[in-house]
Amino acid sequence: MPSIVIYTTRFCPYCVAAKRLLQKKGAEFEEIAVDSRPDLRAKMTKKSGATSVPQIWIDEYHVGGCDELYGLDSQGKLDQLLEGN
Repeated sequence: MPSIVIYTTRFCPYCVAAKRLLQKKGAEFEEIAVDSRPDLRAKMTKKSGATSVPQIWIDEYHVGGCDELYGLDSQGKLDQLLEGN
């Protein structure tokens, strides 16, 4: 399995939905909560160019947010990424 990192906040419904999809796929991920952590949010923003959460990476590939994750799934590309292809 590839390395998956997801930046989240506690009360974000999109974060919950993204994590739920990854869990459904059996994917393990590192969650980095940026609640009350401006240093971590700044790091996420610099790395992604976005201020919204979630921000998701699969290995070095920046997926983007929840909509992009579900878009990859509907195209059949998420399973390929999760298999490391």
